Amino acid sequence: MEETKLKLSLSDWLAIERTHLANERTFLAYFRTALALLAGGVTILRLDAFRDVRWLGYILMVLAPLVFLIGIWRLFSVKRRIERRHQAIEE
Repeated sequence: MEETKLKLSLSDWLAIERTHLANERTFLAYFRTALALLAGGVTILRLDAFRDVRWLGYILMVLAPLVFLIGIWRLFSVKRRIERRHQAIEE
């Protein structure tokens, strides 16, 4: 017996593509935030005017890679969920 696959309509396919693009935009927001935290931390550490709040610079420098790693983890976990649901629709 031949198995037939369900073909997605154009609007369904475009919805899946929009979801992929939204996931990528979310990752870029995490990346942008991590970059801003890193820049703020470096600025606080390098300027003498912020000598009293140097601790804040160190905190920002630690938070920047954490935010970036969370963004990467979220990108791939959401991507896997999208793919799983997409495969479930096609089956």
